[in-house]
Amino acid sequence: MRPSTWRNLGCAAFLLGITAALGASPRFSLPFGTWSRASETPILSPRESSWESAGTFNPAVIEFEGRFVMLYRAQDDKGTSRLGYAESTDGLRFTRHKEPAFSPETDYERGGGVEDPRLVKIGDNFYLTYTGYNTHDAQLCLAVSKDLKHWERRGVILPAYKGNWNVRWTKSGAIVPEKIDGKYWMYFLGTTSANTDEMGLASSIDLVHWKEETQTPVLPRRAGDFDSRVVEPGPPPILTDKGIVLVYNGADDKLVYRTGIAVFDRKDPRKVLWRSNVPIFEPEKEWEKTGQVPNVVFVEGMVRKGNRFFMYYGGADKYVGVASSATE
Repeated sequence: MRPSTWRNLGCAAFLLGITAALGASPRFSLPFGTWSRASETPILSPRESSWESAGTFNPAVIEFEGRFVMLYRAQDDKGTSRLGYAESTDGLRFTRHKEPAFSPETDYERGGGVEDPRLVKIGDNFYLTYTGYNTHDAQLCLAVSKDLKHWERRGVILPAYKGNWNVRWTKSGAIVPEKIDGKYWMYFLGTTSANTDEMGLASSIDLVHWKEETQTPVLPRRAGDFDSRVVEPGPPPILTDKGIVLVYNGADDKLVYRTGIAVFDRKDPRKVLWRSNVPIFEPEKEWEKTGQVPNVVFVEGMVRKGNRFFMYYGGADKYVGVASSATE
């Protein structure tokens, strides 16, 4: 979105009301209303001389046994990523465990680490999608748990260099939490031969073995827009009677990361019903503009608690922030 447009909307904070911000609205109501920061400062920050000294960012959050449980990407001073574990009773103040919950072990993780988690619960199991990075290849991987602390790896689920159109790396798996047409569905990021990152769609009958469902990106980039360079899934989608609501992360040609919304058909996850023309979220605070990667807000976690949604994001690849919204 053009900076002048943002200012003309009169937004002192960096979150807009959904209806006002998006202009042309979909034919149905979105499940949330106006977003605002629930904290003006980071809720998680790096800790010196540790496995999370360089950055704590890009969190997945889910509710479990009355608590908010966060798995967040933590990076040390050598650039290796692990997943930290933190808990909260109110969704704002989190207590961290001293040791990582998930560390690189396999050949497809060693050197770079485990990155950018998403969490979804299906049946009795929690499914963790994450990026395994070995400094050469980044690939979308899966692990399964019943308690969010003990994880069983299921390996690479969408290998790099083998896709229909995503002929380079794969990342960012956002799994739809229920079966549709007898299958599970997952939106993911793939890299094209033109080195742009766009959104794909895969399906599975068992949540372990996945295959692509489209020959082209299901949500492509848009030249000259806030998502002209990167279109990347955020948290697991929200299912409504009218559609599949997916919050996604978009980056422009200058790699400024903002947040958009796409709605897919409830009966056919391949079909885009509506897409926001302007972002609902962009970097405004100094800690969202300055960090390991400047000018980034990157949403990966979302929890509905009572009549509110909490949205968790990484700021400048260094911090964790949170925003909230009343349900509609």
